[in-house]
Amino acid sequence: MTTPADATMRAYAATLPVPEFESTAFTRLGKPLSEARVAIVTSAALHRPDQEGFGQAETGFRALDRSDRNLVMGHWSPNFDHTGFRLDLNVVYPIDRLEELAAEGVIGDVAPRHFAFAGNQPDTVSEIRLDTGPACAAELIKDAVDVVLLTPV
Repeated sequence: MTTPADATMRAYAATLPVPEFESTAFTRLGKPLSEARVAIVTSAALHRPDQEGFGQAETGFRALDRSDRNLVMGHWSPNFDHTGFRLDLNVVYPIDRLEELAAEGVIGDVAPRHFAFAGNQPDTVSEIRLDTGPACAAELIKDAVDVVLLTPV
């Protein structure tokens, strides 16, 4: 059932500009997936209770330890249903599924840290492209991550 809030959000989203890029970053994995270290980067605004929550239109990110399961979703949009997340963290942050894939040998390893952004980035996405995105990528490189699983909300 579509609510008036849903219709309003859809109408607003339809007016937003879509950024265009001259080239698309793409790197082929130089090893089998069964040897790759995998990390999650999510736009669910996840954070631990002891971390500062995300502000409206915040462009920063939070590091989440591999063992973290007691996470808060900072997604503040009134028309976003948190039910799935409350029932199963893996709906937006499939950390247990990655652990299972590593145990089965499908992936080589689960990264020691994962990262969360807020999904409500400014229209130009310039901050995430030029500042916080590269900063997060540097952290992933420090952790020797080979593959990133992006989980949008």
